[in-house]
Amino acid sequence: MRYHATPSKEVKVHPMRILLLSLALTCVAGCSSWGFPGVYRINVEQGNIVTQEMVDQLKPGMTRRQVRFILGTPLIEDSFNQDRWDYIYTLRNGNTTLFEKRLTVHFEGDKLTHFTSTVPPSSETAAEADATEA
Repeated sequence: MRYHATPSKEVKVHPMRILLLSLALTCVAGCSSWGFPGVYRINVEQGNIVTQEMVDQLKPGMTRRQVRFILGTPLIEDSFNQDRWDYIYTLRNGNTTLFEKRLTVHFEGDKLTHFTSTVPPSSETAAEADATEA
């Protein structure tokens, strides 16, 4: 059996095709940073949902177990500082952060000493704090 080899044909690529292909790739790469128009981005909730009612229940002297019962498991438990728990909640739409809530709880031993929060205090809690300061 005899095989007949055909001479290889040179494929000429037109320079206009190369230009159009590179232009199309550049446009697609550019759209990844801007996003495609008309594409719906869902809201993404991450972290612990902390309500004002939960914050109002926190009192100095509570045990870690009581705090965990009220707030749930903290999002961040620092292994280097075991006397601090962080509860963080973020709501994002794509790369845009719509809002973020933070609650940091501080302990001394097994007892709650204080906490800092971006959740504003309720009017009842603020009134109690003003009464104890006066």
